Amino acid sequence: MAEKSSLPKVSRYKAEPSVLTALKTPRLLTREVLAGLVVAMALIPEAIAFSIIAGVDPRVGLFSSFVMAVTIAFVGGRPAMITAATGAVALVIAPVARDYGMEYFIATVILAGAFQIVLSVIGVAKLMRFIPRSVMVGFVNALAILIFTAQLPQLLGVPFMVYPLVAAGLIIMVVMPRITKVIPAPLVAIVVLTVVTVLMAINVPTIRDQGELPQSLPELVFPNVPLDWNTFTIIAPYALGMALVGILESLMTAKFVDEITDTHSNKTRETWGQGVANMVSGFFGGMGGCAMIGQTMINVKASGARTRISTFLAGVFLLVLVLGLGDVLAVVPMAALVAVMIIVSYLTFDWHSIRLSTLKRMPGSETTVMVATVIVIVLTHNLAIGVVVGVIIAMVAFARRVAHLAKVERRVMDVAGEAPTAYYTVTGALFFASSNDMMTQFEYADDPERIVIEMSGSHIWDASTVATLDAITYKYERHGKHVVIEGLNEASSILHTRLAGNLGGGH
Repeated sequence: MAEKSSLPKVSRYKAEPSVLTALKTPRLLTREVLAGLVVAMALIPEAIAFSIIAGVDPRVGLFSSFVMAVTIAFVGGRPAMITAATGAVALVIAPVARDYGMEYFIATVILAGAFQIVLSVIGVAKLMRFIPRSVMVGFVNALAILIFTAQLPQLLGVPFMVYPLVAAGLIIMVVMPRITKVIPAPLVAIVVLTVVTVLMAINVPTIRDQGELPQSLPELVFPNVPLDWNTFTIIAPYALGMALVGILESLMTAKFVDEITDTHSNKTRETWGQGVANMVSGFFGGMGGCAMIGQTMINVKASGARTRISTFLAGVFLLVLVLGLGDVLAVVPMAALVAVMIIVSYLTFDWHSIRLSTLKRMPGSETTVMVATVIVIVLTHNLAIGVVVGVIIAMVAFARRVAHLAKVERRVMDVAGEAPTAYYTVTGALFFASSNDMMTQFEYADDPERIVIEMSGSHIWDASTVATLDAITYKYERHGKHVVIEGLNEASSILHTRLAGNLGGGH
């Protein structure tokens, strides 16, 4: 009798370092606190910008970012990932605020959160395993491009001094990590550039120019809309779109962070957590959102954060900054935040994927999928559309490649005393793409009266293949010939027995 291991069972999703470890370790806690502060500063201009895209007051985006960051710190499945108001979600639900008003907008956010919880329960997170690596690389590269292009409005038609400030910020963030990593380089860049612009009275755009900052705490609200079927039909399409886009962007970001940190995260819990965070955001009058890869990269890659502490403090610092230190925050130059986001863009892009040596080794179909994903996301600014298109192209490429793996070999045997027999040996995976080609590889008119189709080296994967075998059999019967199918493995035999003759294949 085997002895049971006395070692404790380690959870696949156990975070290292844990929150408790970070709280007991001054060095780790300092890193988490400073990372949260940097992220909070980076959240402000983007939350305001996304509010404008959604057609709501800038304070809505700021409150939503605070509520979602704090909530996801407790309920999310990916430690150190940042969730807040995002452009992808803003684009989906912008028509609601414009056409139906703020009450319907809030109701849409709450319903989207409910949809995400339902989708998590039915296991939608498990579909992530079907997203190919080439799509993932395309997603990451497209986001890096979008992060960079989003900074261009702050670099065009601005005072000349913006450019040396941005350059100085970039130099600080490149050099600082070589000196010390105790203080996040982005924070040093923001503080130094702010002090310089204030002391030297340099006239450049600041956070104050981006929009009005809130003066009070968010309040609990309930949307004043009729709770009937008509309201549901109005908001449900937008809510479902928001739910799917939010889940997709969040899970892709979580998978990316998993690779960077070499850890696992609970994708089902993350999906559920996103739903809870969106519902809480809606009940506080927020615009909802999802994981943000830019701010997450600031937190994880640029600042080195690894726990939920940084996520929680990003939300707390955001509220403290806009409410308690609004006057101080208002003088932070946009040039500092632009420099941070440019570094984030650089760190996010998978430069290995476009090296000549990599492109030479990579199959053409893989490169095509990656490039197509990038192009679609950059053109549409819609992550969901880009990923779906990438997955479809990858599926088509895979189907075409696998279709050629199925082979049919023919030989005719004329044994003394027995009727001549045509033997067809079928090998490979048989599904809708490969089985359609199989139909044309039989000599219906020239074969003798007995045909044996040997399939021990193949596997039937779908009803299309069974229908093709039915059609082959039927064509031979029309020529007065008899077909025997033999050698099917157990799974193929069960599927063939259940479906053969019942698919309407010409009888």
